Amino acid sequence: FRVVALPGDGIGPEVMAAACALLEAVAERFGVDFDVEELPVGGVSIDAHGVPLLADVLERCFTADAVLLGAVGGPKWDSTDPDAPRPEQGLLALRKGLRLFANLRPVRLSPALADASPLRASVVSGADMVVVRELTGGIYFGDRARRNGVAHDTCVYSVEEVERIARLAFELASSPARRGRVTSVDKANILETSRLWRET
Repeated sequence: FRVVALPGDGIGPEVMAAACALLEAVAERFGVDFDVEELPVGGVSIDAHGVPLLADVLERCFTADAVLLGAVGGPKWDSTDPDAPRPEQGLLALRKGLRLFANLRPVRLSPALADASPLRASVVSGADMVVVRELTGGIYFGDRARRNGVAHDTCVYSVEEVERIARLAFELASSPARRGRVTSVDKANILETSRLWRET
Protein backbone atom coordinates (compact mmCIF):
# COMPACT_ATOMS: atom_id res chain seq x y z
CA PHE A 1 0.00 0.00 0.00
CA ARG A 2 1.24 3.47 -0.86
CA VAL A 3 0.88 5.84 2.07
CA VAL A 4 1.52 9.58 2.04
CA ALA A 5 2.65 10.85 5.45
CA LEU A 6 2.16 14.55 6.15
CA PRO A 7 3.82 15.20 9.53
CA GLY A 8 3.20 18.95 9.38
CA ASP A 9 3.99 21.18 12.33
CA GLY A 10 4.27 21.23 16.12
CA ILE A 11 3.59 17.81 17.58
CA GLY A 12 2.83 16.47 14.09
CA PRO A 13 6.26 14.92 13.40
CA GLU A 14 6.20 13.13 16.78
CA VAL A 15 2.69 11.79 16.15
CA MET A 16 3.70 10.72 12.64
CA ALA A 17 6.78 8.88 13.89
CA ALA A 18 4.54 6.85 16.23
CA ALA A 19 2.05 6.17 13.42
CA CYS A 20 4.84 4.98 11.11
CA ALA A 21 6.23 2.72 13.86
CA LEU A 22 2.75 1.21 14.15
CA LEU A 23 2.63 0.68 10.38
CA GLU A 24 5.97 -1.14 10.58
CA ALA A 25 4.63 -3.41 13.31
CA VAL A 26 1.46 -4.13 11.28
CA ALA A 27 3.57 -4.85 8.19
CA GLU A 28 5.76 -7.29 10.09
CA ARG A 29 2.89 -9.02 11.88
CA PHE A 30 0.56 -9.40 8.89
CA GLY A 31 3.01 -9.52 5.97
CA VAL A 32 1.74 -6.29 4.42
CA ASP A 33 3.97 -3.81 2.62
CA PHE A 34 3.64 -0.07 3.21
CA ASP A 35 5.54 2.33 0.97
CA VAL A 36 5.49 5.54 3.05
CA GLU A 37 6.33 8.84 1.35
CA GLU A 38 6.76 11.84 3.67
CA LEU A 39 5.73 15.19 2.21
CA PRO A 40 5.39 18.76 3.57
CA VAL A 41 2.14 20.46 4.52
CA GLY A 42 1.25 23.49 6.62
CA GLY A 43 3.90 25.73 8.13
CA VAL A 44 6.85 23.60 7.02
CA SER A 45 5.55 23.84 3.46
CA ILE A 46 5.20 27.63 3.80
CA ASP A 47 8.80 27.82 5.05
CA ALA A 48 10.13 25.64 2.23
CA HIS A 49 7.87 26.60 -0.69
CA GLY A 50 5.90 29.73 0.29
CA VAL A 51 2.54 27.91 0.23
CA PRO A 52 0.85 25.61 2.76
CA LEU A 53 0.14 22.85 0.20
CA LEU A 54 1.82 22.22 -3.13
CA ALA A 55 -0.33 20.99 -6.03
CA ASP A 56 2.05 18.06 -6.44
CA VAL A 57 1.57 17.02 -2.79
CA LEU A 58 -2.22 17.11 -3.22
CA GLU A 59 -1.93 14.99 -6.37
CA ARG A 60 0.24 12.42 -4.57
CA CYS A 61 -2.30 12.30 -1.74
CA PHE A 62 -5.13 11.81 -4.22
CA THR A 63 -3.44 8.81 -5.83
CA ALA A 64 -2.24 7.20 -2.57
CA ASP A 65 -3.99 4.32 -0.84
CA ALA A 66 -3.98 6.26 2.45
CA VAL A 67 -2.97 9.66 3.80
CA LEU A 68 -1.79 10.25 7.36
CA LEU A 69 -1.81 13.81 8.69
CA GLY A 70 0.01 14.89 11.85
CA ALA A 71 -0.91 18.49 12.65
CA VAL A 72 -0.64 21.93 11.08
CA GLY A 73 -0.08 25.39 12.47
CA GLY A 74 1.61 27.08 15.37
CA PRO A 75 2.56 30.49 16.75
CA LYS A 76 5.34 30.92 14.20
CA TRP A 77 2.76 31.34 11.40
CA ASP A 78 0.06 33.25 13.31
CA SER A 79 -0.73 36.52 11.58
CA THR A 80 -3.57 38.99 11.21
CA ASP A 81 -2.36 39.80 7.69
CA PRO A 82 -5.13 38.47 5.43
CA ASP A 83 -2.62 38.00 2.60
CA ALA A 84 -0.14 35.92 4.62
CA PRO A 85 -0.25 32.18 3.92
CA ARG A 86 -1.50 30.15 6.89
CA PRO A 87 -0.83 26.47 7.63
CA GLU A 88 -4.56 25.81 8.07
CA GLN A 89 -5.10 26.72 4.41
CA GLY A 90 -3.18 23.53 3.58
CA LEU A 91 -5.58 21.49 5.70
CA LEU A 92 -8.63 23.08 4.05
CA ALA A 93 -7.16 22.47 0.59
CA LEU A 94 -6.59 18.81 1.50
CA ARG A 95 -10.19 18.44 2.64
CA LYS A 96 -11.56 20.03 -0.50
CA GLY A 97 -9.13 18.37 -2.93
CA LEU A 98 -9.59 14.88 -1.46
CA ARG A 99 -13.36 15.39 -1.05
CA LEU A 100 -13.19 14.71 2.68
CA PHE A 101 -16.61 16.09 3.53
CA ALA A 102 -17.07 14.38 6.90
CA ASN A 103 -15.19 14.55 10.18
CA LEU A 104 -16.11 11.60 12.42
CA ARG A 105 -15.39 12.06 16.13
CA PRO A 106 -16.33 9.05 18.28
CA VAL A 107 -17.02 9.84 21.94
CA ARG A 108 -16.63 7.10 24.56
CA LEU A 109 -15.82 7.43 28.22
CA SER A 110 -12.85 5.57 29.60
CA PRO A 111 -13.96 4.33 33.04
CA ALA A 112 -10.56 5.33 34.46
CA LEU A 113 -11.35 8.96 33.55
CA ALA A 114 -14.96 9.10 34.75
CA ASP A 115 -14.06 11.16 37.82
CA ALA A 116 -12.07 13.63 35.70
CA SER A 117 -15.17 14.67 33.77
CA PRO A 118 -16.81 17.99 34.70
CA LEU A 119 -20.09 16.01 34.56
CA ARG A 120 -21.04 13.45 37.21
CA ALA A 121 -19.84 9.93 36.43
CA SER A 122 -23.46 8.73 36.48
CA VAL A 123 -24.28 11.19 33.68
CA VAL A 124 -21.38 10.31 31.38
CA SER A 125 -21.17 6.62 32.20
CA GLY A 126 -21.85 4.61 29.05
CA ALA A 127 -21.40 7.60 26.74
CA ASP A 128 -21.16 6.27 23.20
CA MET A 129 -21.78 8.61 20.29
CA VAL A 130 -20.23 9.88 17.08
CA VAL A 131 -20.08 13.56 16.19
CA VAL A 132 -20.44 13.93 12.42
CA ARG A 133 -19.23 17.32 11.20
CA GLU A 134 -19.45 18.68 7.66
CA LEU A 135 -16.01 19.79 6.40
CA THR A 136 -16.11 21.18 2.87
CA GLY A 137 -18.91 23.75 2.97
CA GLY A 138 -19.95 26.49 5.32
CA ILE A 139 -18.04 29.46 6.65
CA TYR A 140 -14.55 28.03 6.00
CA PHE A 141 -15.19 27.92 2.26
CA GLY A 142 -17.50 30.89 1.71
CA ASP A 143 -16.57 34.33 0.43
CA ARG A 144 -14.52 36.44 2.84
CA ALA A 145 -13.17 39.94 2.64
CA ARG A 146 -12.12 42.96 4.64
CA ARG A 147 -12.72 46.56 3.58
CA ASN A 148 -12.81 49.91 5.40
CA GLY A 149 -12.69 48.36 8.87
CA VAL A 150 -15.41 45.80 8.10
CA ALA A 151 -14.88 42.07 7.60
CA HIS A 152 -17.23 39.32 6.46
CA ASP A 153 -17.16 35.52 6.21
CA THR A 154 -20.03 34.00 4.24
CA CYS A 155 -21.56 30.69 5.31
CA VAL A 156 -22.87 28.76 2.31
CA TYR A 157 -24.38 25.23 2.13
CA SER A 158 -26.20 23.48 -0.68
CA VAL A 159 -28.96 20.89 -0.32
CA GLU A 160 -26.57 18.32 -1.79
CA GLU A 161 -23.94 19.03 0.89
CA VAL A 162 -26.52 18.71 3.66
CA GLU A 163 -27.98 15.51 2.18
CA ARG A 164 -24.52 13.96 1.85
CA ILE A 165 -23.53 14.54 5.49
CA ALA A 166 -27.00 13.69 6.83
CA ARG A 167 -27.03 10.44 4.86
CA LEU A 168 -23.72 9.46 6.45
CA ALA A 169 -25.00 10.32 9.95
CA PHE A 170 -28.16 8.24 9.43
CA GLU A 171 -26.16 5.31 8.04
CA LEU A 172 -23.89 5.38 11.09
CA ALA A 173 -26.86 5.65 13.46
CA SER A 174 -28.64 2.70 11.83
CA SER A 175 -25.66 0.33 12.08
CA PRO A 176 -26.10 -2.56 14.56
CA ALA A 177 -23.59 -1.03 17.01
CA ARG A 178 -25.49 2.27 17.33
CA ARG A 179 -28.73 3.34 18.99
CA GLY A 180 -30.55 4.55 15.88
CA ARG A 181 -30.75 8.23 16.81
CA VAL A 182 -29.44 11.34 15.06
CA THR A 183 -29.39 14.80 16.65
CA SER A 184 -28.80 17.77 14.40
CA VAL A 185 -27.40 20.89 16.07
CA ASP A 186 -28.07 24.24 14.41
CA LYS A 187 -29.04 27.87 14.93
CA ALA A 188 -32.22 27.88 12.83
CA ASN A 189 -33.78 30.70 14.86
CA ILE A 190 -31.21 33.06 13.28
CA LEU A 191 -29.31 31.48 10.37
CA GLU A 192 -30.80 30.80 6.95
CA THR A 193 -28.24 28.03 6.37
CA SER A 194 -29.52 26.31 9.53
CA ARG A 195 -33.10 26.56 8.27
CA LEU A 196 -31.93 24.88 5.03
CA TRP A 197 -30.36 22.10 7.15
CA ARG A 198 -33.65 21.53 9.03
CA GLU A 199 -35.73 21.50 5.86
CA THR A 200 -33.36 19.08 4.15
